[in-house]
Amino acid sequence: TKQEVGIARPPADGIGVTIQIKGRDLVNGVPKEISINQGQIAEALSEPVATIVEGVRVALENTAPELAADIVDQGIVLTGGGALLEGLDEVLRDETGLPVTVAEDPLTCVALGTGRALEDPMYRGVLLNG
Repeated sequence: TKQEVGIARPPADGIGVTIQIKGRDLVNGVPKEISINQGQIAEALSEPVATIVEGVRVALENTAPELAADIVDQGIVLTGGGALLEGLDEVLRDETGLPVTVAEDPLTCVALGTGRALEDPMYRGVLLNG
């Protein structure tokens, strides 16, 4: 599927997996089927991936020193749907020099963690009033 061939950096051979996709040709307005490979997908995603990398850099530059020390030790954990983009962790690791991992369940871990925090009286007031 399209989700399985999405990739943040070009594959080693520049092509990777090729799939057939169907959709509407926006120029002619008719349905069409084309072949697309991971190299083309990586090229199309290069600008958004660069924006993510820059956002991470800015966040790291503005991080309090005590938190920065924890990040150096523990690394960055990717969450959400974007974390599922193949190779995004590798790109961020290469660009920041920090350990980068993908959360065990990136699509739901933030919601589950927030729910657990709301159940804890120590954090409940901060989350509800913050």
